[in-house]
Amino acid sequence: MLKLYGGARSRASIVRWYLEELGADYEFVLLDMQAGEHKQPDFLSLNPFGKVPVLTDGEVTLFESGAILLYLAEKFGHLGTSPADKAIAYQWVLFANSTFAMGLTPAENRNEVMARYLQPLNDILQDTSFLLGEAFTVADVAVGSILAYIPLMFQDVDLSAYPALQAYLKRLGDRPAFQKAIMNRG
Repeated sequence: MLKLYGGARSRASIVRWYLEELGADYEFVLLDMQAGEHKQPDFLSLNPFGKVPVLTDGEVTLFESGAILLYLAEKFGHLGTSPADKAIAYQWVLFANSTFAMGLTPAENRNEVMARYLQPLNDILQDTSFLLGEAFTVADVAVGSILAYIPLMFQDVDLSAYPALQAYLKRLGDRPAFQKAIMNRG
């Protein structure tokens, strides 16, 4: 059985969102990060860096939300079959976890950096419901989760100039799996 380890308000919610979208049977282990449960030997044997999320699936143990998302997409048959299809999914997950997420810090030039990413995303989403077309994919979980954090944690980033992004965020936010995992409803 899949087991996901995470803390309150951690990137584990991204993985939970995807697990919910997939309808996967999994156990969520909420670690008390304030008490240092992520620094205990049992957890460090799963991730020597003491960070969440961690996913276990039998003999497989993974850390890093992007790697976990890609593993789950492959496991559940949602990654595509060709090298090109897989590479496109990798591209978006890596963009979300590195380039896009890192653009949110430092605060001194956050808006300037984010504008370089938000405008192209807005342009892409003007003509399609989701990043890769009309079907929701792992790319939407990866990029959408970072976008969803902006109004919650980075209120200085103004999304009003990006109407297609705002509509996309609404579509994502209306999804029951998003409500359950990200907004903790249901």
